[in-house]
Amino acid sequence: MKLVSPNFADLLSPNIEIKRFPDGDSYVRIPNLEAYRDKDVTIFHRLYPQPDVSILQTLFMLNSLHAVNASTTLVAPYLPYARQDKIFLEGEVKSADIICSLLASAGLKKLITFNCHFMKKEGEIENQGLKIKNISFAEQLIEHAKKKFDNKKFDIIAPDKGALYLVEKFGGKAMEKVRGGYVKGDVAHRAISKMVADFELKEKNVLIVDDMISGGGTMIEACKVLREMGAKKIFCAATHGFFLNDALLKLNEVCDGVFVSNSIPSPVSEVDILQELKNQKVIDHG
Repeated sequence: MKLVSPNFADLLSPNIEIKRFPDGDSYVRIPNLEAYRDKDVTIFHRLYPQPDVSILQTLFMLNSLHAVNASTTLVAPYLPYARQDKIFLEGEVKSADIICSLLASAGLKKLITFNCHFMKKEGEIENQGLKIKNISFAEQLIEHAKKKFDNKKFDIIAPDKGALYLVEKFGGKAMEKVRGGYVKGDVAHRAISKMVADFELKEKNVLIVDDMISGGGTMIEACKVLREMGAKKIFCAATHGFFLNDALLKLNEVCDGVFVSNSIPSPVSEVDILQELKNQKVIDHG
């Protein structure tokens, strides 16, 4: 059985009610809840934007379904806090594990997501008692890029070693990225101190593929390095596009174009995740 959140309405017809009380609290209702008793239920709910609110709404849904003994799977195209899977400074919170633990404790049996940052590979794992299926969207992005390059040859590059798994099986290579310490201010951000590529790209078309584009710093620096190396035409692609702080505008100034999936809807969401969910038999083809 399917439960679809209003924030999934661009892909599927919603049947969950989510509203806000005047004070900002979340209101969540699953109509005809008893119909889901003892059933296998798949919830389609985005956890971004407003990740903290969306995660809390998910916990509310899971609690209600747990009360009727439903077995739940959550389809959340982007998993927030997945980048916080390591501790760099003493006392930091390993948020990725906490989110997985919260979802598992609320009764979630399985999470299906796209290019989960801390997994670094496609497939299934268990983390903090939560089964996670990580679907890579790299092949679909690369296939879409063929249109951008007018079916001309292009090289595929990951902007750092962490994204190598996205491109390696397609003959891609990874640049080397080194981050420094946290910059001062209220925003937690580690600046890029070095970015290099040890391969030849002069007069070549290049597609840069990453799991996400947030503030765009990694992609912008990668584009600058590749331009200096003599790359001809450069396109940037990612599964998840946040495009914070005018990132899309800044990227378009240093490359020939940007596109992402609609895991997070954006002006450049050109590749549809719905077909892949059908291919993975997460939803039927009807």
